[in-house]
Amino acid sequence: MNEFSRSIYGVISILLIGFVLIISRSKTSSSEITEDEIMNHIRYLSHENREGRLPGTRGSKDVIAYLIKNLKSYGVRPAFGKSYTQPFNIQTGIQLGPLNNVIINKDTLVVQTDYLPLFFSANGNFSGEVVFAGYGFQINEKELKWNDYEGIDVKDKWVIVMRHSPERNQPHSIYAPHSPLHKKMLVAKDNGAKGIVFVSQIEDEELYPLKYIPGFKNNEAPAIILSKNKANEIFKRVGWSIKKIQDEMNQSLKPLNFRLGILNFDATINLEPVMKKGANVVGEIRSRNRQYRDEYVLIGAHFDHIGMGGVGSGSRLPNKYQVHPGADDNASGTAGLLELAQKLSSNINYLKRSVLFVGFDAEEKGLLGSKHFIESSPVKIENITTMINMDMIGRMSDSSYSVWGVGTSPSFGYLLDSLKKGRPFNLIMNKPGFGPSDHAVFYTKDIPVLFFFSGVHDEYHTPSDTWQLINLQGEKHILNYIYDLTYYLSRASKRPVFQEAGPKEGQMGAPKKFKVSFGIVPSYSSTEKGLEVDGISKSDGPAAKAGIIEGDVIKAINEKPINDIYEYMDRLSTLKKGVTVPVLVKRGNKEIVLEVTF
Repeated sequence: MNEFSRSIYGVISILLIGFVLIISRSKTSSSEITEDEIMNHIRYLSHENREGRLPGTRGSKDVIAYLIKNLKSYGVRPAFGKSYTQPFNIQTGIQLGPLNNVIINKDTLVVQTDYLPLFFSANGNFSGEVVFAGYGFQINEKELKWNDYEGIDVKDKWVIVMRHSPERNQPHSIYAPHSPLHKKMLVAKDNGAKGIVFVSQIEDEELYPLKYIPGFKNNEAPAIILSKNKANEIFKRVGWSIKKIQDEMNQSLKPLNFRLGILNFDATINLEPVMKKGANVVGEIRSRNRQYRDEYVLIGAHFDHIGMGGVGSGSRLPNKYQVHPGADDNASGTAGLLELAQKLSSNINYLKRSVLFVGFDAEEKGLLGSKHFIESSPVKIENITTMINMDMIGRMSDSSYSVWGVGTSPSFGYLLDSLKKGRPFNLIMNKPGFGPSDHAVFYTKDIPVLFFFSGVHDEYHTPSDTWQLINLQGEKHILNYIYDLTYYLSRASKRPVFQEAGPKEGQMGAPKKFKVSFGIVPSYSSTEKGLEVDGISKSDGPAAKAGIIEGDVIKAINEKPINDIYEYMDRLSTLKKGVTVPVLVKRGNKEIVLEVTF
């Protein structure tokens, strides 16, 4: 499109928007968005009785019932026949099952005292000889060479390795990328080990805690940690101790491995998931226009928060175990969802496209609700013309709001700018479609998205995110703006055209230093063994050029197996630009090998 065409297009767009807004503002009913109603919603949602709206809790169920009650009162109909809810399972933790048992020769160990399974351990019964393999390193890099597996046969044996590295307190050490427990387990598996046993250094706590980290699907290798007392009993048989081993390796900076005599490990590992029920709330305004009613504008906001806080919750004050009310994050967006549902429902006769209202659950757990919605949508995904997301819209400062995703359709810039005229706030427009909220899932499916946000503040993810700090006037202004935007998108003769605006993926977990990019959108919720491809993030990236497509499951890279996204990231971190490696892919019921060049 040349500059003249852009100008003409812009003028026509502005005229059409003005015409639609005249209709919008002259036909609205008395169901206006009010500061009192916004505050009533926020106060209910963030009340201490909701206990921070952690998915699966009584407080969360109260909120679900509250959303349904209000949507029903506005005349918004359920999206699933007679039901507004879209239930799904959420794994919130991991716990010891009743069958855990470890016997070393004839010595029966006590779980939680002498040993503890690790969160990435496989379940089952495993028996075999035990050998020691230093820090569990196998490094062959220009700046570092260290192989604890050289000269020792570990096939079908348990391998005992030390935690950390010779430079445990230096986060930027050259050993740091090779020190994570899971990375060491992967190295042991690649060498044919049956299982891995970790031993703490002398400075460590006795046992590594059993904690849940989403994404691991290890079905093959057991992993446990021994108490230091039991480890020293084993090492004493052959003249070693934890301190002696640690001093030897740290001073010499050389690998160390040895056999442990006739020593057999017989372990039964039984870890069980802790599951809770989550549920999205989905309502629909069904347009009466036969031509357009099967197309939808979707308005979404997540209603969950982080509960009582605590370690691992996402709280920025993890030592404060108390209600995290989440008034801004995201009672503010949920209140907006209800206010928009009420006003749009009162003007159903003027809507051409239908409107979906989705209260997403478990956003704080990794966008689980929006991912489940996409997988089990009540409407065809391709019929969603735009996804509008509201997350933290209650703390406008400096008279400014941000909107992301402006680049996901070429028409959005003109539209948003025109709608902004005459309003008492600035609108900062950002092009990228991916971001840390539910709209990101829709962007990966080639749906135009707009994400409204008033900014991060000091109270974010703390007990101080309360209703008293909400800027009601600012939220009312942005909701009226989003109402006019939705009204226009519902009535426009043409739906927004999607275009890519930045990558469709982000990093999960701790940042890793990758020298190469695969160019895919990984699935974080797939139950497949391997890494399922949710989409292609770069049309000219290595994956696309090799022929990898959405729905493929990557089973191995460079002939090394992959069980989950963490193993995928570990494999990817070892590759360098310019290399070509075979990638084993499961496509449907077939497995194929593709050559991928980075």
